[in-house]
Amino acid sequence: MGDDLGDEWWKHEGSSDAEEEEERGTEQETQPAEITKKKPEKRKRETEKTVKAKKEKTNEQRESVTPQGKETEGEQSAQPKKRRKKKKTITDVLAISEPKPGCPADLQDLVLRYFSDKRSVIELEELKLQSSSFLSSNDLTHSLSSYLKQVCPKWAKIQKQHTEKSSVVVLIVCSSALRTIELIKQLTSFKGEAKAVKLFAKHIKIEEQAKLLQKGVTHIGVGTPGRISALIEKEALNLPALRYLVLDWNWRDQKLRRLVDIPEIKLDFMKLLDSGILAACREDKVKIGLF
Repeated sequence: MGDDLGDEWWKHEGSSDAEEEEERGTEQETQPAEITKKKPEKRKRETEKTVKAKKEKTNEQRESVTPQGKETEGEQSAQPKKRRKKKKTITDVLAISEPKPGCPADLQDLVLRYFSDKRSVIELEELKLQSSSFLSSNDLTHSLSSYLKQVCPKWAKIQKQHTEKSSVVVLIVCSSALRTIELIKQLTSFKGEAKAVKLFAKHIKIEEQAKLLQKGVTHIGVGTPGRISALIEKEALNLPALRYLVLDWNWRDQKLRRLVDIPEIKLDFMKLLDSGILAACREDKVKIGLF
């Protein structure tokens, strides 16, 4: 007890109170520091949240935009493209329509259209032919022999009367060498003892054909307009004995083209008509038949 009473107790009480106040002061000082420290962490979290939110918004916007773009592309691809209309060719038209036999008016129109920008009005009038200049046309039921028997009923007599060389009585005009050979084969039941000659340029020189025409009497000539015109120009084929010009008008090739539908053959054909045949038709010396 003496030790306890000897202690200066009042000092300890004051010191303890001072110490308590100091501790409270230090606690108060540390608390604001901690608070101040905690505040920047909150700001950082807030900024991170805002950045994340912005990124999410941008991603959402992108996702919302890209599907629309894809849909528009899909819609564009789904829309049918406008196709250019192809020009109808002769084969397209004839594949749908039924074949019609040619008639004299078809030839007349062709001649007038071709020479319309090459001749005067008076000369065009001279190109028009009378109906008497034409034979009856093929109605697509005849073979070549049956057609010739119909339009040349007195063929046996005409054949015997023909004695001139370098000339023919019947001239058949077609579009190709192969067609020429086909037509010559079809002549067997009509021609009898008459002689027929091939007049085309394929594998045959014009000099050989000229010699063949000069050798003996030829009654029927079958060939292409280009070679026939060339023989007439070289005077290897004469027209005074000609009485019938038969045009292979209705026959069509693999592309469904007629004789006058092929540009280069049409040009040669018009040249052939202008070489003296149309003039002979107007004088009623030659008659034209559309086979």
